[in-house]
Amino acid sequence: MDERETLDWAAFGSAARELAQAVVDDGYRPDIVLSIARGGLAVAGALSYALAVKSCFVLNVEYYTGIDERLDAPVVLPPILNLDEAKGARVLIADDVADTGHTLALVEDLCREKVAETRIAVLYAKPRSIVDCDYVWRRTQRWIEFPWSCEPALVDKPVRWAPAATAVPPTT
Repeated sequence: MDERETLDWAAFGSAARELAQAVVDDGYRPDIVLSIARGGLAVAGALSYALAVKSCFVLNVEYYTGIDERLDAPVVLPPILNLDEAKGARVLIADDVADTGHTLALVEDLCREKVAETRIAVLYAKPRSIVDCDYVWRRTQRWIEFPWSCEPALVDKPVRWAPAATAVPPTT
């Protein structure tokens, strides 16, 4: 059995449309689509177009550092999203996969006291996820190769931006 599942761009288009249809069929009309970057960026964009939602927010969260390698806990990266403006909104949180679910749990907790309602839409959910997603295109136990992350980066060193106030000064 193949240890990986591969999602190509053509299948992604169909998957995103089917995921959006599940949201519509459920009668949920979000005011905002909240992308968990980076994996959720393409998913959120596709959902926002299919659901005719103009307001898209992005929250940068780092958790995975490699294939099945992750930090001890997910970390929100700058710039920090100000959810105060979303008070009373219905928010659809979008990500590529609910693997452990820790990233989704963090984002849902951040939204809980700020917005009226959150629901979660993911392309894939794994059985070990601590979050029960509202909308899932496919369930799997395998590692997923996404079209946006299956090729190696074109540069050797990752870029990590930090606001000037919190940037670490260079060493000489």
